[in-house]
Amino acid sequence: MTAYKKDKKGLVLEGGAMRGMFTAGILDVMMEHDIRPDGLIGVSAGAAFGCNYKSCQPGRAVRYNMRFARDKRYCSLRSLFSSGDIFNAEFAYHTIPTEYDLFDGTTFEANPMEYHIVCTDVETGKAVYKKCEKSGHMFFDWVRASASMPILSRIVELEGMKLLDGGVADSIPLQYFENIGFCRNLVILTQPDSYVKQPIRLMPVIRWWLRKYPRMIEAMARRHEMYNAQTEYVKQAENEGRCMVIRPISTLPIGHISHDPEEMWRVYTIGREAGMERIKEISEFFRQ
Repeated sequence: MTAYKKDKKGLVLEGGAMRGMFTAGILDVMMEHDIRPDGLIGVSAGAAFGCNYKSCQPGRAVRYNMRFARDKRYCSLRSLFSSGDIFNAEFAYHTIPTEYDLFDGTTFEANPMEYHIVCTDVETGKAVYKKCEKSGHMFFDWVRASASMPILSRIVELEGMKLLDGGVADSIPLQYFENIGFCRNLVILTQPDSYVKQPIRLMPVIRWWLRKYPRMIEAMARRHEMYNAQTEYVKQAENEGRCMVIRPISTLPIGHISHDPEEMWRVYTIGREAGMERIKEISEFFRQ
């Protein structure tokens, strides 16, 4: 019989595309200091970069992004127009982790840390939470689904569902993680404390692109309301001592998409510095 562990400690990782380099820097510092949470839940870039925590591969996220920053096979308008994905599905999510910068699936599967991914079901507009225990191409496609930005990506079909970016339905899944038993969580955000999300300006384009999926359109239209409510929930949990939050001091100097390795490295370094500044606090938080 498996014993139930009370007061599980977790990591909650917001997305943000290339702002996730900030998160990668913090995670690498934590891995280097042998901090071992009981579970991790990642959204979009948080899922794509956070999987390296479970596979115990510090440095991997920033390494392959810098290496392929200007490679049209990785992320380019050519890929978008030819395949429907600005981050090429085959090259970015299957070729790189199996040929160029190997993902350590053996360690991923052996590590007892739980790993959860958030996607959005385009037919319902609701969040889908997937606990991933096995590595391999199916797992890579779940990561891809979580990070598939509307308009810039094709819908990903998995296990009978049609999926896109998890941040549409649940951008900061702290409440979900608490509900499944993770009572103390470190939340890593990629926007500063002052950030307030505004309504999406491209809604007319989104309404056309998602015209077959009215509930997804509704979720996109309400996304700013959901996100702002979640940041308030995080602040309340932080004030009550249920979670610890690390966020950038100011807006990170990078866009959703970047082809500049130096820009990526700067944001990654900002994350590392934030992690080092608070590493003692992080260690104590997870020891309590």
